[in-house]
Amino acid sequence: MQNIASKISANIIYADMSNLAIDTSKISNSIQYKYALYDKNHVKLAGNIDIKVDINQAIQKIKGDYVLVDSSPRGHLGVFHIAIQENSFKKIRTELLEDIIFYFILIFALISLVGYYLANLFIDPIINERRKLNTFIKDTTHELNTPITAILMSTGKDAPLTEKNMQRINLSAKRISEIYKDLVYLFLQDNKKIHEPTMIYLDDVIKEQLEYFQAFATKKKLTINSNLERTAFKIDKESFIRMFNNVVSNAIKYNKIGGEISVSLKNHTLIVEDSGIGIKKDRLKDIFKRYYRATKEQGGFGVGLNIVYHICRTYGIKIDVKSVESQGSIFTFKLPKEEKL
Repeated sequence: MQNIASKISANIIYADMSNLAIDTSKISNSIQYKYALYDKNHVKLAGNIDIKVDINQAIQKIKGDYVLVDSSPRGHLGVFHIAIQENSFKKIRTELLEDIIFYFILIFALISLVGYYLANLFIDPIINERRKLNTFIKDTTHELNTPITAILMSTGKDAPLTEKNMQRINLSAKRISEIYKDLVYLFLQDNKKIHEPTMIYLDDVIKEQLEYFQAFATKKKLTINSNLERTAFKIDKESFIRMFNNVVSNAIKYNKIGGEISVSLKNHTLIVEDSGIGIKKDRLKDIFKRYYRATKEQGGFGVGLNIVYHICRTYGIKIDVKSVESQGSIFTFKLPKEEKL
């Protein structure tokens, strides 16, 4: 500020010696501070300082601004004192405060957006899984309710013990057994005793399971054709039964009345083909997801093919699915040949 005051004083002295008037507009435009010129009676002659200045005090602080008083003009052009008001600190402080507030709001907004994104990223899957689990529980309850109701109706006080009722009880009991085995395999496989894979003849197991499903097929007037080659494979027997039964169960469930099911086992390749309703092309990629159901028209709770997928992955079995709506589906399982006897 002293340099500014000295510069103004020099200009005043030069103007006086040159018989020129004081150019106050030039002074205002050439400095960034407020200034004022005073006569010997401390009366302001010119300038833009609008506060009362104590001319007798060289440095003073007024309303947060520093003011310097310089007396170097010594009466030239009637100017005895020059006051310079330094207000840049206040301006800088105001600008800094504004910047702090701006960046705080900006950072807060960014953190909020990131937080919202991360919350959705982590919470949405949990919500979706919970929704799927709720649907699964409802579907499981419905799946169990149907065979249990059939058994109760067939064993009531007034229900005759006919062959038809016996068949209904048998089918319902088998259905409950399948549901139980799937649930145990799906949710308790980590807690139960893990069975070591053993070399088994798959054709023998398939024959046993096809006999098991014959009653279900007869009820829908389905024809099951099989062409089984003698095939040995190292796998946990219960795991293979879960895999095979879920595929055949779907082939029966989603088949049409009087339809066909074909089971082929050749060259270490198991093929299950049906003449059912088929699966939409855009849904094929999702059929192995847990709780996913390609259609709501039939029963089920969407875990069967998920079990199939995990068993195939565990034993290195390659699975391929082809399906055409209203024509049927083909499930192909290619077994690793190194397990062959």
